[in-house]
Amino acid sequence: MSERALRGTRLGATSYETDRGIDLAPRQTVEYACRNGHRFEMPFSVEAEIPPEWECRACGQTAQLVDGEGPEEKTSKPARTHWDMLMERRTLEELEEVLAERLAVLRSGAMNIAVHPRDNRKSA
Repeated sequence: MSERALRGTRLGATSYETDRGIDLAPRQTVEYACRNGHRFEMPFSVEAEIPPEWECRACGQTAQLVDGEGPEEKTSKPARTHWDMLMERRTLEELEEVLAERLAVLRSGAMNIAVHPRDNRKSA
């Protein structure tokens, strides 16, 4: 008989338990609003920390907590440029000295920059 009672049901897909006699955790409802004017409510436990932002159910944009504090602004470091990293290693006087040395080498002709391996292939 028990085999016939389960025939035609999807085992594991449907729960046959009921909520009778179960006390649910106390809840609070929090309202969010997005920039497009959508407003919606989300249930949270009374003990839960309420997030200041939530994804809007209608449009997917970030919605802000109504009558709440905004999200904390993250302090970000400014992007380090090549010049900033160079100045961490050398002073302006050192850079001017290196530049003068390199210009002297170029002007003396010790480095032949006019001949490049790729240029030889073109003429051959």
